[in-house]
Amino acid sequence: MKLVFASNNAHKLSEVRAIMPAGVEVLSLRDIGFVQEIDETGTTLAQNSLIKAQAVMDFLKCQTLKDVDGVFADDTGLEIDALNGEPGVYTARWAERETGIHLPEMETYAANRSKALRELEGKENRGCQFKTVITLIYTRTYAVTQVEGIVRGEITPVEHGIGGFGYDPVFKPEGFDKTFGELSPEIKNTISHRARALQALIEKL
Repeated sequence: MKLVFASNNAHKLSEVRAIMPAGVEVLSLRDIGFVQEIDETGTTLAQNSLIKAQAVMDFLKCQTLKDVDGVFADDTGLEIDALNGEPGVYTARWAERETGIHLPEMETYAANRSKALRELEGKENRGCQFKTVITLIYTRTYAVTQVEGIVRGEITPVEHGIGGFGYDPVFKPEGFDKTFGELSPEIKNTISHRARALQALIEKL
């Protein structure tokens, strides 16, 4: 089976390819020549996930990639209890929405983590959850499947670890005394929100 993952994020691609079973080849947007920006106008993770998958599917309809079996896209949100579920759908652009300044990827990650720590300063409740919604569209039938994965945890007072990406150094999953930034990729890929969503997707393939 050959699936297109609607992303060029090297970190996400690495995680997804490590989790997918043998026999499932995962292509990136770069692999299929998709270079357009996708305008994520949805107000929920499910909507944005569908928008991304549909945009790539529309692109494939004009191509000759007949051996591609489907397209899947994910959208992930960090939902912080004390902030009424923020940043939610704005997780990836949280700091940018506040400052209006677009930064390179690694600087964006750092700015988002700093904002999370700043927003929770002095608050006792640091509970939160990561939620991933994945939408799969089959190229032959255009049937749509959506699954989700959730992992509860808390935002740590300071950053720990340099592994992973995004909010990983400040997110400590329930049942662990280390953040995603400290845990090995092998452990993270068995418990993370994206891993849980992917496992749910694999069961439907």
